[in-house]
Amino acid sequence: MSKIKAAITGVGGYVPDYILTNKELETMVETSDEWITSRTGIKERRILKGENLGVSYMGAMAVKELLAKTNTDPKDIDLIIFATITPDMPFPAAANLVATQVGATNAFSFDVSAACSGFIYALTTGAKYIEAGMHKKVIVIGGDKMSSILDYTDRTTCIIFGDGAGCVLLEPSKDDTGIIDSIHKSDGSGAQYLHIKAGGSLKPATHESVDAREHYVYQEGSAVFKFAVTNMADIAAKMMERNNLKAEDVNWLAPHQANKRIIDATASRMGISEETVMMNIERYGNTTGGTIPLLLWDYEKQLKKGDNLIIAAFGGGFTWGSIYVRWSYDTN
Repeated sequence: MSKIKAAITGVGGYVPDYILTNKELETMVETSDEWITSRTGIKERRILKGENLGVSYMGAMAVKELLAKTNTDPKDIDLIIFATITPDMPFPAAANLVATQVGATNAFSFDVSAACSGFIYALTTGAKYIEAGMHKKVIVIGGDKMSSILDYTDRTTCIIFGDGAGCVLLEPSKDDTGIIDSIHKSDGSGAQYLHIKAGGSLKPATHESVDAREHYVYQEGSAVFKFAVTNMADIAAKMMERNNLKAEDVNWLAPHQANKRIIDATASRMGISEETVMMNIERYGNTTGGTIPLLLWDYEKQLKKGDNLIIAAFGGGFTWGSIYVRWSYDTN
């Protein structure tokens, strides 16, 4: 009996209406459109506005679209996993809130926290439930409301991130397509370069921590760039080598959208052409857990059954990894 594989059978996404352009950022912090574009490739990003709207709202909107597109009854969903570092609150999990908002009353749900690698960690986790034969329909969401943890006086971080969420439906594969392989890595020594200083159990919130602006993302950009450009490129190349894939065998690279230079370096290391690289960083910026599912959402109509996709990500923690997917359906 052949091993069960998990197939991606549908994609959903959501980005807020409000567009924060580089030009508007010029009025908020000392920067320029040329400086941002040349260093990151970002032209604009989406920001979630409105009262009482957290990341679960964006996740639920993405899931509702997915359920409609795939004609799936929410009561048939067995499990929802949400990769996010900006849950609505410390607990309950954002995935729990999404399940209720979309009517997935028979699903159990939980969050995964791995920063920009969160979605690929969650995707592999969801696939294992399918492969084990425990569940038939699993939804994996990636998304973040990064605007809620950004200091808009800090140009090293506020220019990079945006808000958004995407999701996929996993079901047992009916053929040789699906999630073929995955590699995941982490290194906690990288925490010093990318973190939030206060608000956790190590340093609970106080008036002093708020006044010191310690509840926002802190990043040492040059150090993170050096780690990311090496490790994301290497892990994607390792995935190709492990599965005997040559450059011409890879139809698409779906890389985490952190920085265009990192994306270009990963494609170069893999030896693939620019035409095979999925990219939407110029429109959304870095949505952290949302970048990869939003790529699949944007490119879904271009994907063909049997296409070989290499997914790669690098995030705070440090965390990084790659997944090899053989696409399971033609959109049309």
